[in-house]
Amino acid sequence: MFLLLAILLAGCTSNGSTATPTAQTLTISGRTFTLDLALDPESRFKGLGGRKSIPDDGGMLFVFEHAQPLAFVMRDCPVPIDLIFLGPDGRVVAMHAMQPEPGVEEVDLKRYASRWNAQFAIELKGGTLEQLNLSVDDPIDLPVDELKALAR
Repeated sequence: MFLLLAILLAGCTSNGSTATPTAQTLTISGRTFTLDLALDPESRFKGLGGRKSIPDDGGMLFVFEHAQPLAFVMRDCPVPIDLIFLGPDGRVVAMHAMQPEPGVEEVDLKRYASRWNAQFAIELKGGTLEQLNLSVDDPIDLPVDELKALAR
């Protein structure tokens, strides 16, 4: 009886990891990127701030709990960053090439807006957008439902 109970209980546990992922691999216009995930307010606020370089195949994927108008700034960002806003379905709603603004106070930083409701944003190394040949309304294949479930 004890052996049967032990076997049943063992079947209820998982050997798989339940840890929240820290990165997401995406293919955009045939190029593969491994993007750090920003899933909570703290990581979304910090973004790529403070990084002195961004790998050619790196960047950050921001995931928000709900679709809403978004605006990003170049807070503590010493390198150019390309920004892609995506709607809740993963389609491009806006794109920006953001430039560093050293010494500018927070309230005076340029705001880069999504223009429409966005639920995701992708930050890539500056100059990457020119190579990707993206247009507004283009889809980017990402696991939208799984990512939305991770947002806090």
